[in-house]
Amino acid sequence: MNVRALAGLAVLAVILAALVFNLTRERGEGVRIGFVTTLSGGSAAIGADMRDAFELALDHMGREMGGRPVTVVYEDDAQNPDTGLQKTQRLVQLEGVQFLTGYIWSNVLLASYRAGIDGGAFVISANAGPSELAGAQCQPNFFSTSWQNDQTPMAMAEVMNRRNLSNVYVLAPNYAAGRNMAAGFKRSFKGTIVAEEYTQWPDQLDFAAELAKIRAANPSAVWFFFPGNYGTQFFKQYAQAGLLGQIPLYSTFSIDALNLAQIGELVAGSQLTQHWGADLPVAANKRFVDDFRTKYGRTPSFYAAQAYDSAMLIKSAVDATRGNLEDRDALRAALERANFESVRGTFRFGGNHYPVQDFHLFEVVRAADGAYSLKLGERIFAAHADPYVGECPMAQAAR
Repeated sequence: MNVRALAGLAVLAVILAALVFNLTRERGEGVRIGFVTTLSGGSAAIGADMRDAFELALDHMGREMGGRPVTVVYEDDAQNPDTGLQKTQRLVQLEGVQFLTGYIWSNVLLASYRAGIDGGAFVISANAGPSELAGAQCQPNFFSTSWQNDQTPMAMAEVMNRRNLSNVYVLAPNYAAGRNMAAGFKRSFKGTIVAEEYTQWPDQLDFAAELAKIRAANPSAVWFFFPGNYGTQFFKQYAQAGLLGQIPLYSTFSIDALNLAQIGELVAGSQLTQHWGADLPVAANKRFVDDFRTKYGRTPSFYAAQAYDSAMLIKSAVDATRGNLEDRDALRAALERANFESVRGTFRFGGNHYPVQDFHLFEVVRAADGAYSLKLGERIFAAHADPYVGECPMAQAAR
């Protein structure tokens, strides 16, 4: 190698060293957050809603936490556990994030959380709520700003109990959240389960076989969990099969602000249970909903609300430690206190770092302008803790 080439390599080495130094210094001074969600495929609208809400939260806090600038790196998991794990590893190993959040799907979270925690990050799920992380596998550095998967269908089952429904057909996708949701429903429903079906995940969008079985069983009602575009397809096919109006539908997370424009006419008058709604009378919620509508021109979904709260939770911890990101014990204690104004009002964690919260009944209504929305109704559960908290070693130690 000639002298000129050696000199060129030396200059390149100096430039690279400077870049690495500057990047390291920047990371040392700032709060770095990794956000893993779905930004491609049929479920991209959910991920975009969560990302937009997180960006709004950053606007509200002046993009600063504890006196430090905030950098967020968004990654697309493509609704695939292997991809989610790879993106999580990249965020902790190459991007040096101190916090990880997002995670729509339980199977993606279960594949990824250990890499995040072992990489030194706090993992805060903004949607997925698998039973494993609520119970025996609960983790000191894992938190949730949503719910445990069983809880919302438990509230729906309670509504159906009050209506004296005698026999129900249960339908859910065959993955971690689907099995949890069905387990939660069956845990609370007092009537007879006529049958339960688990559809292929995530590829099945044709429910003809399941609809034929429902018609043959002729139950008093159907309860199902199909999130996002899966729920949209199920409602449409249920109507096309002539079952709408014959066998009542009760659903969990299958109707939201993202698909009401497509299915509002089909589901008008339907009721569902949730922990949050756009009309929840909370000051922080009014600001969030109004500003979200102003910035993005649409009403936020519950996915967005949870993502917004995850940003505010992280800020509360960084503020409490005055930006000291090295004191992991202090950060964890501050996260546990959850000292922030949640869009759902009172917010507190149980011993397993899952929220203890109210669940309400909502109804799909049509406004004078023809738009459909979810209207807040009665409270079904108050300060509800998930059924797995007693299995969590952290919760047991705190007794």
